Amino acid sequence: MCLAVPMKLLKIDGVKGTVEMGNVNYEVNLELIDKPEIGGYLIVHAGFAINRIDKEEAIITLDLFKQINGKKDA
Repeated sequence: MCLAVPMKLLKIDGVKGTVEMGNVNYEVNLELIDKPEIGGYLIVHAGFAINRIDKEEAIITLDLFKQINGKKDA
């Protein structure tokens, strides 16, 4: 199963960017994003930022991931 997740863009260095999710930083490729902006949220899959996402939608999605992670198997 593949999963793309929203991450906040912290730093841009050429075609690479530093993003954050859950207080962990990752390096991603930004070549697919037109004019990435620091502080914006991106959908990241397999090391590539593939789309922008609205901040409110990103927060809702990240909260849902937290809820799923907190569930215990029956």
